[in-house]
Amino acid sequence: MTTPTPPQEPDTHGAPLRAYTDPAYRPLCANLADVRANIDRLDDEIVRLIAERAMYVKDAARFKRDAFQVSAPARQAQVFDKARALATRHNAGFANLEQVVDATYRAMVAAFIANEQTYFDTMKDVGDTHA
Repeated sequence: MTTPTPPQEPDTHGAPLRAYTDPAYRPLCANLADVRANIDRLDDEIVRLIAERAMYVKDAARFKRDAFQVSAPARQAQVFDKARALATRHNAGFANLEQVVDATYRAMVAAFIANEQTYFDTMKDVGDTHA
């Protein structure tokens, strides 16, 4: 009886083992190490932008009257629509990018709303001048 080979990580500096059949596809990197280095670079930028966005979410709590305004369902719909449109505009050939962006934004916005609600709940009321 032959022992199955255990799964192993790919050789990050090796040549490609598969090729796309689409003649329009243009490789971005020579090896998996380069791919991962670029993904790591992008992740750093993405997280920096998320952290910046988080501070605006925190600031937004100052302008909300109640929990409904914190959740802002109409604004959520606008954000999701805009994110999908941006995905369509920036898509360079990744199948289902719009769905990936939509799922990512839905998770991100849900987490931000939960945090914004926590900030809102700990804030003091300074008076409603627009009631």
